[in-house]
Amino acid sequence: MPYTKPEKIGQLFSPAAFVHDSEEHIQEMEKLIRDFHIGGITFFHSRQSAAANFEKRQEVLDVENTYERMLALIHRFQKISKTPLLISIDAEFGLAMRIEKTPQYPYAISMGAIPQTEKKLVFETGFRIGQDLKRSGIHINFAPVADINTNPENPVIGYRSFGPDKEKVSAFALAMYQGMVAAGIAACYKHFPGHGDTHVDSHLGLPIIPKSKRQLLEEELYPFVKGIEAGVEMIMVGHLAAPALTGGENIPASISHDIITGLLKNEMGFEGIIVSDALNMKSVSALFPIPGQLEWEAFHAGNDLLCFSENVPEGIQWISERSSPERLEESFGKIIKLKNKLGIAENTPVPKPEFEYEEINSFNMTLAQNYLTVLKNPEPLSALENTQRSSQLAKVSLFSSKENVFFNSIDQTLSSDSFNANQLGSDWTSSLESYSEILIAIFVPSAKPLNHFGMDTAQLEKLSALAVQKNCHLYFFGNPLAIRKIEKLEHFKTIVCAFQGFDVSQKVAAKQLLGKMKAIGKLQGSF
Repeated sequence: MPYTKPEKIGQLFSPAAFVHDSEEHIQEMEKLIRDFHIGGITFFHSRQSAAANFEKRQEVLDVENTYERMLALIHRFQKISKTPLLISIDAEFGLAMRIEKTPQYPYAISMGAIPQTEKKLVFETGFRIGQDLKRSGIHINFAPVADINTNPENPVIGYRSFGPDKEKVSAFALAMYQGMVAAGIAACYKHFPGHGDTHVDSHLGLPIIPKSKRQLLEEELYPFVKGIEAGVEMIMVGHLAAPALTGGENIPASISHDIITGLLKNEMGFEGIIVSDALNMKSVSALFPIPGQLEWEAFHAGNDLLCFSENVPEGIQWISERSSPERLEESFGKIIKLKNKLGIAENTPVPKPEFEYEEINSFNMTLAQNYLTVLKNPEPLSALENTQRSSQLAKVSLFSSKENVFFNSIDQTLSSDSFNANQLGSDWTSSLESYSEILIAIFVPSAKPLNHFGMDTAQLEKLSALAVQKNCHLYFFGNPLAIRKIEKLEHFKTIVCAFQGFDVSQKVAAKQLLGKMKAIGKLQGSF
C-alpha cells in the first residue's frame, strides 16, 4: 500500500511502552500509532524501572499479571495500527528480564563458562528464548550482547557479556543470535562499537574508549566483524564515544555519522538494519534540548530504527524537513522488508501460551551441569561419610535463608547443622568453634556491581576472618565478578562458582560437592 512521507518516517520509530502504565499514557501511545504511524513499540516493565536491571525491580515493585497485561496491550495496540507493529523487547536471558513469571535462562556470563565444544547449548538457549517471544507476539529481541567484558568493574555490561575472550564471545553471540532467528524472530547484536571496556553507565553518562582504531578492530569490534561475515542482519549502536573513530571528538557512536555510516556501513559493509540504543538515555538525551533534534541526529548518522524516542512528533518533523528521499527510502525499505520477512502482515490476537516449566527446568539443569566451575579444589567434601564426619561440618548461608535447595540437597546424603550468617553474632569463629569444616553458600543479591552487588560488606569481612581460622569451602551463586569483593580468597580451601541461584543450579552444585559429578565449566579471566 502507498505511504506518505510522514508515514514512512513514522515507520522508523519504536517508542517505549510500559506494561504497568496509566490509562492516560496508554492512550498517548495509541495516539502515536493512529496519528503518526509509528513502525513499532519496545516494551519495558514500568516507567520507574525502565533503566534498572530486572532483579532490582523484583525487589522494589509489587505488580501482578505482568505477562497477561503485556499480551493485552500488544493486541490493543496492534488492533488500531494501519500497518502491523514490530513489537520488540530486551530479553537477553529470556522474557524474565522484563516480565515476571515467565521463563528465565542463565545470564550471558554464566553461559560463557560452558565449554566451547558445547556451543550447541547456546544455540538452543537462543532458540528457546526466541520461541517464547514469538508465542507472545514479540518480533524482535534486542539481544545478544556482543560486547567483550574486559573491564571487570564495568557498571552496565558485566553479567550481560559472554566474557573477556573475544573468540568465545564471537562464537557464543553468533550461536545465540542464530538460535533466535531459527525460532522465527529477529535478533540484534549490541552495543556497537563495543561497550565492554567502559567504566561509565551510558544510562547516566557518556563512556569513552580511549583506544586506537587498530586496538578497537583487534578487540571491541572483533565480534561485530565476525557477525557481519556470518550474516547478522541487525546491529544496535551504543551511546559510547570512541574518539579514534571520530576525529578525536567525544561524540556518542549512536549519533556519529563517522562511526555508523563511515565505519559500520561503508568500511565494514553492513547492509542490515541499524538500531539506535534507547534515545532516552542521559548520555545522548541531555545533548539536545530541542525536541526532535536528537532523533534527526540519530537518523542522519545512519540509524534505521529509532528506539525509545520520547519526541516522536517532533522527530518526524525534523527528519521530514531535512532528509533526502534516497536516505528515507533506504531505512523505510529495510523496516518494511523485515516486517514482510517476519510475516506480520495481519493483526491477529495472540493466545496466552502455556510455558512448559518442567521441561525448561530440565534444560536449565543441563546448562548448569556445563557451566558449574571449580576455581579451587575439585573435590572438597566428597570423602566425608555421613555417619562419621557430619558432626564436624557446619553449613552457613549468606544473603539467603539456610532453608535453601543447596543445603537441603546435601542433607539428603550428608546431614549437618545449618546457619544463617545473621545467627552467628559478631565473632563467627567462636560461634563455629566446634566444627572443623565450614561450607559457605553465598547467594549474591544483585547481578550489578552497585553497592558491592548488594552484599553486606560487614558480613564479607567476618567471612574472610573465618576463612583464616577454619577450613572454609565457598560455593558462590551469582555473578562471579562479585567474588572479587571477598578478601583473603587465598585462605579458602575450596571455591566453586555456580553462577545462578536457580534451584537446578543449587542441585547441580550439591552433586558436585558430594562427588556425584565433575564440574566442566571454566571461568574466563581472573577472580
